[in-house]
Amino acid sequence: MTERPLIWIDEAMLDHDPTHGVRSAHPESPERLAVLLELVDEAVGAGTIELRRPTPADPDALRLVHTDAHVDALLGLAGRSEILDADTSITPGSIHAARLAAGSLLDAVAAVCAGEAKRAMCLVRPPGHHAEPDRAMGFCLFGNVALAAAMARSAGLVERVLIVDWDVHHGNGTQAAFWQRADVLTFDLHQHPWYPGGGAARERGSGAGLGHCVNLPLPAGLGDADYLALVDRLLIPLADRYAPELVLVSAGFDAHVDDPLGGMEITTQGFAALCARVQAIADRHAGGKLILALEGGYALAALRASVAGCIEILAGAEPPNIRERPRSGTAPLAEQFAQLNEL
Repeated sequence: MTERPLIWIDEAMLDHDPTHGVRSAHPESPERLAVLLELVDEAVGAGTIELRRPTPADPDALRLVHTDAHVDALLGLAGRSEILDADTSITPGSIHAARLAAGSLLDAVAAVCAGEAKRAMCLVRPPGHHAEPDRAMGFCLFGNVALAAAMARSAGLVERVLIVDWDVHHGNGTQAAFWQRADVLTFDLHQHPWYPGGGAARERGSGAGLGHCVNLPLPAGLGDADYLALVDRLLIPLADRYAPELVLVSAGFDAHVDDPLGGMEITTQGFAALCARVQAIADRHAGGKLILALEGGYALAALRASVAGCIEILAGAEPPNIRERPRSGTAPLAEQFAQLNEL
């Protein structure tokens, strides 16, 4: 087993270009991956990571989460340019890029569960947490993290999976995939009200999944100390009770204070501290098995710095010391969510 984190990335994901060549036309631009390719090259040179290239997700694997109609429709658009909704479009390389993004997560699950490494990060695009079982939306084509959790369960690699989503937007697609399942616990912190509009605290799953969907809809303006206080009060007790055997993170960085698509105030150090918190959960319950997957993050400098901070944590760096205190409204908010989730 290598002590270095495994990093999945591929230049072919640059070929997904919803800007259609006009870089200012869409925030989910190929430049997001370009700055991360530079970062990864530097990390490889420094010997701090182990680089992996993904294999495209097999159509049958995509069906673990998505309907036949959705998979067949998207695969049938390979090599074409289409507008799928007001936010989501494809160009000729998009479907291959989306299969590589999903394949990165599937490969990472297989590698981590086989003991090749404890920790991994998949630097992928298009992102995935808005992709519903039956449709693409919100820049997302396939549910990358949801597919990883579903594959880990269907292959019998683990019994229980925890998904933490700290993207500024609610991961509606991930929630939909596991709404009635108890073998995957989803924990989602997101700005509310904000796109896509769901993620209310009362949305807790149904049937066998009741209580296994945890939503923290948050007011704009929260920063590092607020997020960490919420994680400490809510996520850690839930994880202790659930005892996940694999931890997955929808690691969106659009809650960064510099990001144009969000209204939160997390700093680069704050994301590193969040990464350290989920890594501690994985170490305590899952034998260290932790995989982060890129979701949002549209301020390029902030994206690069935040990803770098998380990679450093995965590689063994000490977490930053966040000195600020949570604002006064955070504690009552945490208690409200704790009561709803019987903590």
